[in-house]
Amino acid sequence: MNTIMHLLQFTDSTFPVGTFSFSNGLETAAYERVVHDARTLEEYTRSVAMQAAFSDGVAGLLTHRAALKGDYEAIVKTDRQIMLFKMNDEARMMLQRMGKKLAELGIRLFPDNELIARWLKDIEAGTTPGSYPVAQGIVFALAGLDEEQLYASHQYGVINMVLSAALRCVRVSHYDTQESLFRLSAEVPALYERARTMTFEDMNSFVPEMDIMASLHEKGNMRMFMN
Repeated sequence: MNTIMHLLQFTDSTFPVGTFSFSNGLETAAYERVVHDARTLEEYTRSVAMQAAFSDGVAGLLTHRAALKGDYEAIVKTDRQIMLFKMNDEARMMLQRMGKKLAELGIRLFPDNELIARWLKDIEAGTTPGSYPVAQGIVFALAGLDEEQLYASHQYGVINMVLSAALRCVRVSHYDTQESLFRLSAEVPALYERARTMTFEDMNSFVPEMDIMASLHEKGNMRMFMN
């Protein structure tokens, strides 16, 4: 029961890592009318989830395994590798800000753990980026949660981030977003089965439309969200 409580805590939308500040490009997609109703919102959210599933999600799994082994060098390698997959500044900013927040929180949750302390120190020194999926991999390992729980939490967080943001910038209701969340969550186990065997060489995140939306947002006037 203790691990279930930790899983609920780490997956809760109020978990203080700053997810409410980001929309994964949805704000621009809504402004450009790419997303304008429940159907297009679900399609967009599925694309975001797919992109994360085989990039950030894989990084989280690799980090989780490395943390269980105490392989710090593998953690740093994963942290640097995942940042190479981010083609726009806002995506990198999102991962780093959320990652550092979770690392700082991790120090409070696991005050005697040398691994999380070392990683936060290196983030502050600028020797490692401090990405969010890597932070998740470390924290979930320290909390005794397995990699399937990590992956489910990661994908839930990505999906829910977009759907929650949609309530502020797309004409959809809570009923619409919950229906989409239910359907998209059912697709996560199949994504995990593909992601769990992936290495750095297999990681991919090619959704160019989303990167275009992010680049437009950097120069746009709509700034309800940081990306």
